[in-house]
Amino acid sequence: MTQTDIHPHQVSRLLLVLAVLGPVQSVLGWSLSAALWPGYDPIVQTISELASPESPVRYLQSSFFILGALIDIVVALKFTVLAKPARVLIFLGALATIGLTIFPTPLVGTSEPHRVFATISFVIFSIWPVFGMRFGREWPPIVRPLASIVSTLVLGAIAIGFLGVWTNPDIHTAGLWERAVTTSQAIYPGLVIFLSWRFLKNHNPSSVTNMG
Repeated sequence: MTQTDIHPHQVSRLLLVLAVLGPVQSVLGWSLSAALWPGYDPIVQTISELASPESPVRYLQSSFFILGALIDIVVALKFTVLAKPARVLIFLGALATIGLTIFPTPLVGTSEPHRVFATISFVIFSIWPVFGMRFGREWPPIVRPLASIVSTLVLGAIAIGFLGVWTNPDIHTAGLWERAVTTSQAIYPGLVIFLSWRFLKNHNPSSVTNMG
């Protein structure tokens, strides 16, 4: 097989590691932080409250937020299987995650900067698949139009459900909904990376996954 037969957008081993690390660190972060805070209710209280100024696990949860943002930045820079608009969005989503960490929400009252950054983050990580669409059978099916549109609709529906609960003080399941949103938004990029790697590997059996 000649060099021209190898797909120019191979999935690196680094991305495969991040595909696993991304969702694991996300769930581990809020699970560990919640376990170390006696009396914390993960059904009612949001993940952001774990990083509030009054939280006894503020720095632990904040460190996981930053780790997640760094992972997203690397994915945005390295995962060229996605079209460039999606990669730009993921990069901006990572900056929004850093922003909501810098401006934490208090346990009593609200922080408007935190809400703005959090909302931007939830929106971006719901819509990026449709901006990452690739056309042509040489691209993995997971980034072609059908999968991209369906995944955006599903992620968007989950995010809208959470935002509706989050902004309604009469509903007391914001913590549960937020965990559903963050978990789905963390798992999906990893799934896209893995399925893209498998597709490209099967279509280029003699090629070696790049290290970069």
